[in-house]
Amino acid sequence: MSADSILLQPTSFGAIPVANRVVMAPLTRCRAGAGNVPTDLMVEYYRQRASVGLIISEASQIMPEGQGYPSTPGIHSDEQIAGWRKITDAVHQAGGKMVLQLWHVGRVSHSEFQPNQALPVAPSAMAIPGEGYTPSGAKKPYETPRALETAEIPGIVAAYVQGAKNAMAAGFDGVEIHGANGYLLDQFLRDGSNKRTDQYGGSLENRARLLMEVVDAVTAAVGAERTGLRISPLQPANGMSDSNPKATFSYVVEQVNAYPLAYLHIAGMGVDQPGAAGPAFDLNSLRPLWSGKLMVNYGYDQSSAEKVVTEGHADAVAFGKPMIANPDLVARIEQDAPWNVPDSSTFYGGGEHGYTDYPVLYTHSHSAT
Repeated sequence: MSADSILLQPTSFGAIPVANRVVMAPLTRCRAGAGNVPTDLMVEYYRQRASVGLIISEASQIMPEGQGYPSTPGIHSDEQIAGWRKITDAVHQAGGKMVLQLWHVGRVSHSEFQPNQALPVAPSAMAIPGEGYTPSGAKKPYETPRALETAEIPGIVAAYVQGAKNAMAAGFDGVEIHGANGYLLDQFLRDGSNKRTDQYGGSLENRARLLMEVVDAVTAAVGAERTGLRISPLQPANGMSDSNPKATFSYVVEQVNAYPLAYLHIAGMGVDQPGAAGPAFDLNSLRPLWSGKLMVNYGYDQSSAEKVVTEGHADAVAFGKPMIANPDLVARIEQDAPWNVPDSSTFYGGGEHGYTDYPVLYTHSHSAT
């Protein structure tokens, strides 16, 4: 039995007390309904996973322009807020806590997603290599995005604020600012995708300006103690790179350390591809720069997760694919039970298969439904 696992010890993320240190990472599943409204199937999916300390919702676009994948939920319409409210109510009734991840994909989109079929927006007019999704689910080459005008940027910040307020109206315990994985805030941050010459480009301070303006505005709106931030310093996906990731992300962590955020969430994507997104560095070097709660994510199993928390490199571990296949992951840790293996063919789109039908341990008190 692993009932004494350090992962099962309670903690808190800012104003959010949590029962354990197992976090459900944000996972795009492409199962929202018409109008990108959360569905009853999504209610069941999240309810099944409410035994984790904290659920981070799948990324949710803060404005129509922020969408880049089919059937991803938004947080900008009354219908979306109402759909999410059903989910937060179900999670809370099951004893869980949940935050919403605020998303703008920037250039990781296609004109077919955009209002009036406009081009996607980005810091600079640079296309991502390769192909991306269209609303039908078919793939097409990425288009060259339109560089945002300086005068448009306050409107982007305002959309993050409104998304955060909408999330609180939908009953979430907080929000996570998505600053990772090659989406809009990350595109501004890293010099491989930001070639601007205004106050949002060039120097490290300028490239981090949009992220910091969003952090400042969102924390002012809903409270720093209910706001988390996710970054991915080594992530090469979506055409991302930086000439000096250690300097860039050390600066970011030092800047956000001035805010009493609920947590900082560092995703390790790219650690297994050294040099793919710029010179590799040890992500643990960011830990001493951050005085608050830290969660880590990417490729952890029970033993490596226990080790990283025991050694003080993190306070919690966010699990992605394991949470897809193991809604009762906490019970499996408690009982030292084997973990189900996720079916990658069901990750994106579809119905309940590979979504709400993974087997749970019959000894688990929450499984009798």
